Amino acid sequence: MKSQLSSMDRKKNYMILAENSYFDDNMEKAIKFYFKALQFARDKYTYIEILYNIAIIYDEMDVPEKALKAYEKITKIRKEEAGAFYGMGTMYERLDDKDKALDCYIKATEIDSDYDRAYFYIANIYDELGQKGKAIDYYEKVTSLVPEDYIAYNNLGSIYEEIGEYHKAYSMIKKSIQLNPNYYKALFNMGVIYKKLNKYKKAIEYYNKAIEKNKSYSYSYLNKSAIYIEQGKLEESIEVLSEGIEYNPYAEYLYYNRACCYAKLDIKDKAIRDLRKAILIYPKIIEMIKTDEDLDNLRRDERFISLLNQNGGDNLLK
Repeated sequence: MKSQLSSMDRKKNYMILAENSYFDDNMEKAIKFYFKALQFARDKYTYIEILYNIAIIYDEMDVPEKALKAYEKITKIRKEEAGAFYGMGTMYERLDDKDKALDCYIKATEIDSDYDRAYFYIANIYDELGQKGKAIDYYEKVTSLVPEDYIAYNNLGSIYEEIGEYHKAYSMIKKSIQLNPNYYKALFNMGVIYKKLNKYKKAIEYYNKAIEKNKSYSYSYLNKSAIYIEQGKLEESIEVLSEGIEYNPYAEYLYYNRACCYAKLDIKDKAIRDLRKAILIYPKIIEMIKTDEDLDNLRRDERFISLLNQNGGDNLLK
């Protein structure tokens, strides 16, 4: 009995040391102490608890391979551990293995039929894989389990918009905004829907709301500027794009669209400057530059010709 108490005390002490190290932001030390605590864990529930902590810390340290191993070890100790399969799914996603992630999330829902977050990420993967019908089914499962999940409603609306079912899209996005009026992506997506319905004034209204809630979401500026370009309001578009660049200095398409506006206004110096910046951020954008009709009045400019002939990014800095 004395030896057993000693083991329990050692385990407790190491767990306290691990927790203190974690709160001191010393992740490596926390991991070290949790592994020490494992040596003195005498029941599987405590062992699993410690493994969860180890996995979470490895995740925070951006070492998904080691987090994955900790979750796998949990499933070997307790085969019907939904949380561990869910954790494995998140790590496989981090490792860009969607097939294995999907298998793990589905396994989690087989163990726990009410595991709403697992359903959510199943839906998300199916959406990314282009299987929109399955994505819709799983997001609907999420909303049935968590009626206040405004992100799931937003994602549903986004899918319906992509497949051209604008009235369903509107209904889902409206629900998302009702649940959380401050969610910038739902406000943005409502702007997208109004644009598709040719209600430009309402679209701009919602893009403005999205910008108000999150100035670092570059697509709100991009889409708002595109409406002004379509309307021939190039100066207004430049103003929107310039504001977007202020808050998103590495958003290549903001520079690109502003370059197109400058080019159409025959302000060649600024157009070429913005094109240089866009290429520096995203070199592959040069393929668009080669064919975009909006840039046609730059094509005889020696600086533009030189820009297209660049083989690398270094010379663009000159």
